[in-house]
Amino acid sequence: MDKNLKRMATMHRMQVAGLELFYTQGYYNTSIDDILKKLDLSKGAFYYHFQSKEEFFISIVQNLVFRKVYSLLIEPIEGEANPLHAIENCLDDALQTAEHNEMDFGFVLANFMAEFNGRNDKIVQYLRDICKVWEVNLVSSLQRGKTDGFIERHVDSEGVANYIIASYFGIRTLMVGANARMLRYNYMQQTRNYFRSLSPVVVA
Repeated sequence: MDKNLKRMATMHRMQVAGLELFYTQGYYNTSIDDILKKLDLSKGAFYYHFQSKEEFFISIVQNLVFRKVYSLLIEPIEGEANPLHAIENCLDDALQTAEHNEMDFGFVLANFMAEFNGRNDKIVQYLRDICKVWEVNLVSSLQRGKTDGFIERHVDSEGVANYIIASYFGIRTLMVGANARMLRYNYMQQTRNYFRSLSPVVVA
């Protein structure tokens, strides 16, 4: 295997293991030694690839966390004709995935934002950038929905996008250690009602 490809494969393996540790234990409760033990690596091997735990975590945010959020919550609604229908299905699918995941400890992006808020502005900015990409994508889809007649013209697309993001953060947090199925059902029922209020009224 080419040396560069081998290095990339090693870094990816490190990042996947690191994300699991940081997600389950928290960044500040995870030491370099914890990472080395999980990966069966020497300190020299770790520092060959990353200068610090912070740099390692930032690489995880850029390569894995963004990819997770993009594939779960952004990509499924891109190019769909009816954005409200697409967003509804996307949220429901994402929540079902969480509901059936025994290792689910909440929404990875929300968890990290809560942990780093007020403690590391540099990392918080990387996490906020992911939220911004999600928000911009939602706004773009909602605006297209207004143009195509799926959403009332007066609807504030930015306000709706912010509400969707905030409510998703909240329901994922509530689902941890609770009756996830019931919470998902109730959340989706209310989301459908809300989305109906954004759609044009069809007069018979």
